[in-house]
Amino acid sequence: MIRFDRVSKYFHAHRQRPRSFHELFIEGWRLKRRSPDIFWALRDVSFEIQPGETVGLIGPNGAGKSTVLKLAARVLEPTSGRVEVRGRVAALLELGVGFHPELTGRENIFLNGAFLGIPRREMARRLDAIVAFAELEDYIDVPVKHYSSGMYIRLAFAVSVYLDAEILLVDEVLAVGDAAFQRKCLDHLFNLQRSGVTILLVSHDLDAVQRLCHRALWFDHGRIRMEGAPAAVVQAYLDQVRRRDERALEAHNRENAFPRWGSGRLRIEQVYLTDATGVERYQFETGEALRIHLRYRAVERIARPIFGLAIHRHDGVQICGPNTAFSGFQIPWVEGEGELIYSIPTLPLLEGTYLISVSATDERDIEIFDYHDRAYVFRVIRGHHPERYGLLTMNGRWEHERLSIPHGVSSR
Repeated sequence: MIRFDRVSKYFHAHRQRPRSFHELFIEGWRLKRRSPDIFWALRDVSFEIQPGETVGLIGPNGAGKSTVLKLAARVLEPTSGRVEVRGRVAALLELGVGFHPELTGRENIFLNGAFLGIPRREMARRLDAIVAFAELEDYIDVPVKHYSSGMYIRLAFAVSVYLDAEILLVDEVLAVGDAAFQRKCLDHLFNLQRSGVTILLVSHDLDAVQRLCHRALWFDHGRIRMEGAPAAVVQAYLDQVRRRDERALEAHNRENAFPRWGSGRLRIEQVYLTDATGVERYQFETGEALRIHLRYRAVERIARPIFGLAIHRHDGVQICGPNTAFSGFQIPWVEGEGELIYSIPTLPLLEGTYLISVSATDERDIEIFDYHDRAYVFRVIRGHHPERYGLLTMNGRWEHERLSIPHGVSSR
């Protein structure tokens, strides 16, 4: 149904447009003296999709996924290589592509059918089903320029999936709809699968890719980096993303300039995080062990200092604020260099980004020696933990007890 054979595609990179005739003249003179800037969206890409197969394209923004869909839809032509597509194609590539803003939803339905060569009588037969799926019964005769983004995408998706296409190309535009409509779309895609429609799907919803697709292609910088079973490809992609994010978080925490104040008689020189094995990390799964290290230097002997920290959610909500005094952990005195460790044996935080503040004060909490305000970032990823909503897990356990047995039902 779809075959890419050593396909490459480049675009000319457009610079900022000249704002005056003088800039236009200078820019035109420069262009004559230099070769045009080229951006390669795809490089030597080859793959095949069989009839009835659902394939997901994953990868970061700019990796070439949407370019693949546009080449398959014949919106673009390859710079080199060959693209073969056999079968009637319905494409949902961008929000409202193919819609005329001055026409009503009803008129745009017939217009899209005409683009694909479907007779008006046949589109009239499908009209009620399209309108019902889009949930636009009260607005179908309103010009689409007055539609919200959600109404736009509902109509665009409904038109695409009711055109009896043999190949359906779907881009990330599904993310525009609300949660209920996204579930409805996925259910309909499952129905199309069962009827033998070939589906090529671009999505950042990796759970949906694993549930829906028979195969996944991971694109990176215009090339296929991995191809195979969705679970394996998604896991490899996530591992690469986490390694990249880990490096970025570590660099941020070492180089970040943050609000800091204090007398300086005792300074917190370094803050870093480790896991249960002592490896420095800044991404943790819910339920993992986490250790926060505070290395300090005291320029003189200080009796009974108090060290503390606070963890904040990314939006500033404080989650906790432990310190050595609250815990009854007394430090008789400090001088020179030392290190404190705050250990969390089972991290209860759910997926999100969190900030850490640290402090050192005197025993009466009057003199602040050093305070780092929301200076250090770490991330909690879902991993294998079953919970996904909210701030933290209660680590609760479900129990069930049947209190009665319906009449006529065996208890065995």
